[in-house]
Amino acid sequence: MNSKTSPAVDAGTRVPADGVAPWDVEITQGQILYASLTCFIAWVASVYDYTLFGTLLPVIAEDFGWTTAQATAVNTWATIGVFAISLIVGTILDRLGRKKALILLVIGGAISSGLSGLAAGVASMVIIRSFSGFAVSEEVVNSVYLNEIYKKAKNRGLMFSLVQSGWPVGALLAAFMVSWLLPTVGWRGSFFIAAAASIIVIVMALKLPESPVFAAMKEVERRRKAGDMQGAQQLAAKHDIEVDHGHDLGLKGVFTPELRKHTISLSLVWLLSWMAIQVFAVLGTTVLVEAKSVSFENSLQVLILANAVGFVGYLFHGWLGDRIGRRATVLIGFVLGGIASLAMLVGPSSDSFVYAMYALTLFFLLGPFAAMLFYMGESFPPQVRGMGANVAHVMAPIGAIIGSALVSVLLTLGLPMGTTAIIAGSVPLVISGLLMFGTRRVDHTAT
Repeated sequence: MNSKTSPAVDAGTRVPADGVAPWDVEITQGQILYASLTCFIAWVASVYDYTLFGTLLPVIAEDFGWTTAQATAVNTWATIGVFAISLIVGTILDRLGRKKALILLVIGGAISSGLSGLAAGVASMVIIRSFSGFAVSEEVVNSVYLNEIYKKAKNRGLMFSLVQSGWPVGALLAAFMVSWLLPTVGWRGSFFIAAAASIIVIVMALKLPESPVFAAMKEVERRRKAGDMQGAQQLAAKHDIEVDHGHDLGLKGVFTPELRKHTISLSLVWLLSWMAIQVFAVLGTTVLVEAKSVSFENSLQVLILANAVGFVGYLFHGWLGDRIGRRATVLIGFVLGGIASLAMLVGPSSDSFVYAMYALTLFFLLGPFAAMLFYMGESFPPQVRGMGANVAHVMAPIGAIIGSALVSVLLTLGLPMGTTAIIAGSVPLVISGLLMFGTRRVDHTAT
C-alpha cells in the first residue's frame, strides 16, 4: 500500500485528486515560510492592539477624567473580560482546527480594535477591551500550529522565536505610531488603524495549510470510534499521537497523573510572569512616569528603545533554547528579568540608568516567551496540545488581572509606584522562573 494513501477516509474528509490524505501531506519549505510570516504578522497585529491600550491609557484617562487608580481599575475589569474570552480558545483549537482558530481569533482582535475607538466611557471600554482576549490568545494558536508545522525542521526554537518576536515588534509599532499619529488622529484613530491592519492577516490566513498532525488526530479519533483500533494505533504511532479511549481528552486530559504537576506549574508560571507583563509592558508608560519621573513623551521613546532590545531578547532566547533546552532558558530569563526590574526601580533616576535597566527588563521579561510558547507545544501530547497550552495560557489574563488589581489597591493605599511595581511585578517574575523546576523535562533536540 502506498504510504501516502489512507485506507480509511470518512465522508467528511476532503482528499485531493492525487489521493494524498490530509494527515499524510508533506509540508513544504515554502509553506513553512508562509505560515511563519502569517503567524508573525498576526501576532504583531494582536500585540499592537493589546499594548496600544496600555500605551494610550494615560491619554485616555485624561480624556475621560480618570485618576491613575481609576485608570488601572478600568484595565483590571477589562482584563477580567479578556480571561473570560480566553477560556474558549483551547476548545476551538482542538475541535475546529489550528487554521480556523487563527482566523477566528484575528477577527475577534479586529473587532476589539475597531470598537475601542468608539468607547464612550468606563462600561463600554471594559466590554470592548474584553474582546482583546482573542488577540492575546493568538500566541497559543501559534505555539500549537507551528510546533506541528515545524515538526521536522532544524533550529525550530530559533524559527519560532522569530515569529514570537512579534510581541516587541507590535509593542514597538504601537509606541511609534502613538508618538507619530496621536497629535493627528487622536487615541480613537489609533485604534481604527489597528483594526485595519488585522484585515491583511485574515486574508493571508485563508491560504494557510491545516496541520497534518491535527488532521491525523481527528482521523485517529474517527477510526477509534468506528472500532478500527489497529488502524487508529498505526496512524497514531506515525504522528506521535497517544490513542485514548475517550477518557483523557479535553480538560481531564491535562490533569492526568502524568501531566498534573506539569500543568499546574506551567499555569502558575504564566500567572506570575503576566503580573510582571502587566506592570512593566502594558502599564510601562505609567510606571516610568510615576515611579521614575519620566515625561510621557520620553516614556514613549524609552518604550520604543526597550522593545527594540526586547526583539533581540526573543531571538537570543529562541537560539539559547535550541542549545540548553527551553525549560532552562525560561527559568534563567525570568529570574534575571526580575532582578533587572528591581534594579531599575530602586536605582538612580538618571536617564541612562533607567533606559538601560528598563531595556534589560524587557529583554529578560519578553524574550523567554519565545522559548516558553514553543516548549508548551512540545510538552503536551497532540490530543490535548491545544487544551494544555490554553489551560496554562488562560492564567496569563488572570495574572494580568491580579497584577493590575494589586497595582490599583497598593496605589489607593498610598504606596508609591516604585514599591508597588516591585511587589506586583519584580517579585512575581522571579518566582515564575523558579516554578519552571516543576515542569516536565523535554528532549529539545527531538524532531
